[in-house]
Amino acid sequence: MARDLSCTFTGLRFPNPFLLSSAPPTESESNILRAFEAGWGGVVTKTIGMHPVVNVKGPKTKFLRAQPETGALSMNKGRAGALHSSWNWELISDKPLDWWLPRIERIKKAFPDRILIASIMAGSGSESELDHWRTLTRECQKAGADGLELNLSCPHMDRPDMGSNIGKDEALCSFVTQVVKEVATVPVWAKLTPATGDIVAEAGAVFRGGADAVVSSNTFPSLPLVDPDTLEFECNVDGFVSPGGLGGPAILPLSIANMASMTRAFPDKSFSGIGGISEFRDALNYFLLGCGTVQVCTAAMLDHAVGPNVIRRLIEGASAFLDRTPFFETLADCRGHLRDRVVAHSKIRRPDDSDYQGGYEPQEGYAAPDADNR
Repeated sequence: MARDLSCTFTGLRFPNPFLLSSAPPTESESNILRAFEAGWGGVVTKTIGMHPVVNVKGPKTKFLRAQPETGALSMNKGRAGALHSSWNWELISDKPLDWWLPRIERIKKAFPDRILIASIMAGSGSESELDHWRTLTRECQKAGADGLELNLSCPHMDRPDMGSNIGKDEALCSFVTQVVKEVATVPVWAKLTPATGDIVAEAGAVFRGGADAVVSSNTFPSLPLVDPDTLEFECNVDGFVSPGGLGGPAILPLSIANMASMTRAFPDKSFSGIGGISEFRDALNYFLLGCGTVQVCTAAMLDHAVGPNVIRRLIEGASAFLDRTPFFETLADCRGHLRDRVVAHSKIRRPDDSDYQGGYEPQEGYAAPDADNR
């Protein structure tokens, strides 16, 4: 029997805490409708902006797989290997605000019980750019969006006053959040970048600006690998490449480390986790560290573009987890259960002198200890 997985997050009631993140799966009305039909509790639209957007020629997203024979990673050696990660250099939605607004209205009329979050992005270098944030906010909420997600995290914007270039600047991301909050009548989430020296600092900055939640995080800046046979990057245009974003299973440990840092610093704040989620066991990491919702991209892209099997497995996995864990009645009960187990390295117990072997334990990846080292 399926459990009741409904939850309240930033004042919004979700039928379940699983969302499609702002990415190719949420780039169109038809995809979002299909996602809600499949059972996703929420959807974050592809990021909507006010400026013309033209994507690169050729593939915008590729998938790295570990080859079964050698374990080598490649985007271009077939689909037989185990999925390692996704890589993309896709920009925000190339559809204008006027294209999105009637579609937001229709989607909400079709699924009034599901949560639709509008992802928005503008610049920060002038008052006119700040007005773009205000316009996007007013128009999206007027069209029926339940909340807003501020894209302060896109890793490959050309402009120095956009995307992760805002998210890496405490003053800017706090100020932009404040500008949006002054006109917002719906919850405001701030999506942060992992490409920063201290993501806790940016989380604190957007909370000071009034953010209702932090979303973490976007993809990690990266390059595609070089094909040793052609000496070309595996994804390129005319031989050239620029940094894109790495997502998928490979970033799960990195993403939960960032999340743990933030939830420990702000245990009373709201967080939505992103990065490497394919099954409920992946999502559980985020809940146990203090997240109220999670978002999925790569796994959904590889499952009929919107993840109908992914959301089914997430819901079934969550129900099974609650059935076998009697001390948790709901997923909210396990929120933050392991947050305080993440401590400074100096807090990890050291062995007694009689047991210490200089760190040369007989384990995988180490040579057997020399007698002198004992």
